[in-house]
Amino acid sequence: MTEQTSPFPGRIIAVASGKGGVGKTWFAITLAHAMARQGRRVLLFDGDLGLANVDIQLGLMPTSDLGAVLDGALTLEAAVLTHAEGFDILAGRSGSDALAGVGPVALENMLAALRAATATYDAVVLDLGAGLGPAVRRMTSFADIVLLVATEEPTSLTDAYAVLKLLAADHGSGPPADARVVVNQASSRPAGERTFATLARACGAFLGHAPSLAGIIRRDERVRDTIRRQTPLLTRHPVSPAAADVEAVAAGLGLIGMMINDRSG
Repeated sequence: MTEQTSPFPGRIIAVASGKGGVGKTWFAITLAHAMARQGRRVLLFDGDLGLANVDIQLGLMPTSDLGAVLDGALTLEAAVLTHAEGFDILAGRSGSDALAGVGPVALENMLAALRAATATYDAVVLDLGAGLGPAVRRMTSFADIVLLVATEEPTSLTDAYAVLKLLAADHGSGPPADARVVVNQASSRPAGERTFATLARACGAFLGHAPSLAGIIRRDERVRDTIRRQTPLLTRHPVSPAAADVEAVAAGLGLIGMMINDRSG
């Protein structure tokens, strides 16, 4: 973990999805890697309570994880490991009923520790579990930016709409959450744009506002290769179409501009 501490807080970016199987964890890993390659200090936090698999996708065997933090055995800083590609990771604990059923007090303590971590990092990428459970909903509403991963499948769009509806309800009469859609596994850019347009129309009609488009990730067989080999896409296939698309999403988040505004204030 980096020793340098910045007085300017970073941003918490939740990567969410309505359903599983849309490539959410892969995207969160690749996004964290892309941001690190762009010179940002990044913490990738595996917040998929009970079904964590960031460490598995990266072929890691962490000696400490989120469970130790929630148990009070370790601080968040002490449980973090640094990946060879330059971003930090707080691993989850797959298959733990204790984490899957984490109580509200422990959850709030964990979120407070995450917020404190933004003094050290330019960004905290929070990989959430699929679904709409209370813990997922709380972590989604806690984030500064929500990147909602969806695919062209109708069930994915239906579930993505449900997430956006709950997010709007959680923000009540206040300003809408900064929710942005990532269309993953798109057969083409035009197809991805049509998928986003369908979701945006539904949100505009029934929620009164539509999310923005964070980016379109084209379907790329190299992604499967990297997952099988437990290697980041940007390491094994750095010039692939999907790699370029994720790097474009990372560049478009505008975190550097927000940090400059913080510093000038």
